[in-house]
Amino acid sequence: MHTKSAGLRPVQFLFRIFQGALIGLGAVLPGISGGVLSVIFGIYKPIMELISHPFANFKTHVPKLIPVFIGGIIGFLGIANLLAFFLEKYPDPSVCLFIGLIGGMLPSLFREAGEQGRSRTSYVSLFVCMAVIFILLNVLNYASVTISPNFVWYFFCGFCLALSVIAPGMSFSTLLMPLGLYTPFIDGIGHLDFAVLIPGGIGALLTVIVLARAINALFTHHYSVAFHGIVGIVCAATVMIIPFSGFSSPAKAVLNLSCMAIGIVLALLLDRFNSRVEVPKE
Repeated sequence: MHTKSAGLRPVQFLFRIFQGALIGLGAVLPGISGGVLSVIFGIYKPIMELISHPFANFKTHVPKLIPVFIGGIIGFLGIANLLAFFLEKYPDPSVCLFIGLIGGMLPSLFREAGEQGRSRTSYVSLFVCMAVIFILLNVLNYASVTISPNFVWYFFCGFCLALSVIAPGMSFSTLLMPLGLYTPFIDGIGHLDFAVLIPGGIGALLTVIVLARAINALFTHHYSVAFHGIVGIVCAATVMIIPFSGFSSPAKAVLNLSCMAIGIVLALLLDRFNSRVEVPKE
């Protein structure tokens, strides 16, 4: 993406809105990373340049990124209410669909992680992060820790949301679903609940301000190690959200397995679409 001061042509402007909408969907849908989609669309670098140096890059970057931000808001808010409804009415099938989405995206995520090569340290990062998250979530589970959403936890949700944008491959849902925070957070966003939006927004903003430069530097200088760590986190968190009770009868098992299969197919189709997208030359 070039950063000339000239404006976008109407077709390019609409295309950027479409890309932004997909990134917004990716940010909120479990298993799909808005950060990865922004990398695929060639938008990640200018976004990180703007976040890392907002004053220096404001005039050159903002005009080109405005349609992306518009599309992102449309995609994010447009799907939030729908997700909250299905998670409340059909929890097990919805989660199984999301598990399928995650499973279907894992090959492309792993491929993206190895884009700059793999080393022994990369695999160590993958398995260490996987083990840490798996142990942490199991400890919380077996300790019967009940998390009641409040200002602090919604602040944490905002942190995870921002992290999923500035750290390619990280989907905030993989961290929030095992903690039982994903549904109330999404429901609050969908209903424009300021008790959710304010702490979530503060958490997201502070995360961007504090961590953007550090994460940008981490991926610039240690891309493979960082990305493989994210793959490990995604794998561990996904295992923890499998609704084993949803396979207690043949009928439930068939329904939930079908939802997983649909999720896998949708993720593979999205991956194929992403691989064919060409960003317009400016």
